[in-house]
Order: sequence, then C-alpha cells, then structure tokens
Amino acid sequence: MEVKTIGLASDHAGFALKQFVKDYLDEKGIPYKDFGAYTDESCDYADFAHPLARAVEANEVYPGIAICGSGEGISITLNKHQGIRAALAWIPDIAHLARQHNNANVLVMPGRFIDNDTARKVMDEFLSTDFDGGRHQRRIDKIPMDSCQKKD
Repeated sequence: MEVKTIGLASDHAGFALKQFVKDYLDEKGIPYKDFGAYTDESCDYADFAHPLARAVEANEVYPGIAICGSGEGISITLNKHQGIRAALAWIPDIAHLARQHNNANVLVMPGRFIDNDTARKVMDEFLSTDFDGGRHQRRIDKIPMDSCQKKD
C-alpha cells in the first residue's frame, strides 16, 4: 500500500489508542493529520469521522485510521460516504483481508477492545498489504448505490 499522510479520527473512547497510533506513526516516520478528538472528554464520533472521510475522498490523506469504543459507530458513519470503505479490524488477519479483498481505505479499531501491541500488529498488516484487484475490483465497483440496477 502506498501511504501518504494518514488521516486520524477518534471519539473520547478512542482517544488513548489514537495517541498510541500517533506514537507508532512517528516511530515509522509516517506523517499524519489528526481530525480529532483532541481530548478524552465525551464527544460524538460523527464530528470527527465526517471530516476524515471527506479528506480521504478528496485524496488529501490516505489511508485513514479511526477509533471509537467499539469501532462500530465510527465505521457506520464513515461508510455513509460513497468513497469510503472503512473496515473494522481487531486482529491482523482481518486487517489483511480488508486491504487484500476490499481495498479498505480506512482502518477502524475498537478502542475499548484492543491493546496497544495488537493495534501495532493490526496497523502493520493494514499498511503493508496491497489490494489484489481482479475479481475483488468487480465487487467493489458494485458498492456505490448508483451502481445498483433496478429490476422490474
């Protein structure tokens, strides 16, 4: 995977893990842009997911990493954007398949259910796996709503 500046987003429940992600990216020399949250004070994941999604869609950042408590809420929000394929991963194998088969462009991790060591392994796998293309591209092409054909 070719990495540019990585976009980051979290809510309060993902804030601590996002801080670890920043340290990880600093270690690797990978630039990032943080779309918030900026503290662990209670907040709404959508306030940070939408700006991250727009930046990924505009190719300003690639890929994204997003975190909330379970990973579900921020995933649902991100995936409302037609150009986003956010994948919730809590083990390296899921991260690998999300990239290899789904060309995921945002990695989502569950901040309350993943430790730093596992998160490191998940990120390593996500950032080092390329998309296979082929039959998988055909499937991805069918994801946008405008690709649906109404059958009478």
